[in-house]
Amino acid sequence: MTWKLYRPDGTPLPHDECPMAIALKEGRPVRGAEAVAERPDGTRVPFIPYPTPLRDAAGNVVGAINMLVDVSERKQAETQQRILLNELNHRVKNNMQMLQSLLYSSAKQTQNVDAKKVLAEASGRIAAMAAAQRVLYGVTGATRCSAREFLDAVCHTARQMLPPNVTIVSESAEGEIANDTAVPLALILNELLTNAAKHGVRAGERGTIRVALAREPDGFMLSIEDDGPGFDPQEVRGRSSGLRLVEGLSRQIRGQFAVTRTPATRCTLRFQGGNL
Repeated sequence: MTWKLYRPDGTPLPHDECPMAIALKEGRPVRGAEAVAERPDGTRVPFIPYPTPLRDAAGNVVGAINMLVDVSERKQAETQQRILLNELNHRVKNNMQMLQSLLYSSAKQTQNVDAKKVLAEASGRIAAMAAAQRVLYGVTGATRCSAREFLDAVCHTARQMLPPNVTIVSESAEGEIANDTAVPLALILNELLTNAAKHGVRAGERGTIRVALAREPDGFMLSIEDDGPGFDPQEVRGRSSGLRLVEGLSRQIRGQFAVTRTPATRCTLRFQGGNL
């Protein structure tokens, strides 16, 4: 028997706020709650209570029954899972950093212009994937990540790879993006930012790329806008591996990619892959 109860975060749980007290006071079963009981020897046990009011023939609450389910093993398994996930995340991050460093170093050393371009593009793509991965695995469960944090991380990473005369202004709605969507979306965003900086900002002049991730009734819309002359996807698809990559990844996440040139160049991608 115990008189000490705690919330899952370790703070004391007053008895008049415990699930049984709520069930008696409000006359309803309480489900989905968790608490921690402290034994007389000081050890603590996490449990899930199932308090259910008892009523007389007139419908008045005359008492309640409760069942406590010990979830210690489940909690230990969750802790072990978090430890393993953090270790995996750490190793993946280190491997991505090493790969990006190797690509960057190779691009600096080679004298071949085409090879330098390919290596630099690959380095930027790895950086974008790493940015999405940092946000995605920074949350418990690692199945969804904040849309706002995702956009900020990828734009910040891409900005470091762009010329100093380019400014990125980003804005995101609240919501979550599924992990299956985050990495492909990071690659798409990186490609479009790189293209906007290359073709939408004149050399030597300052330019701004505007990025937005907005809610729609059934998902999100990502838009990247610049003040350049724009391009016709039909005309450049054959010679642009970046555009083919964007279109392929858009199909992968079942998104709809489009380009408009009036009044400014604007690339949009409508997709689901999230939770609003």
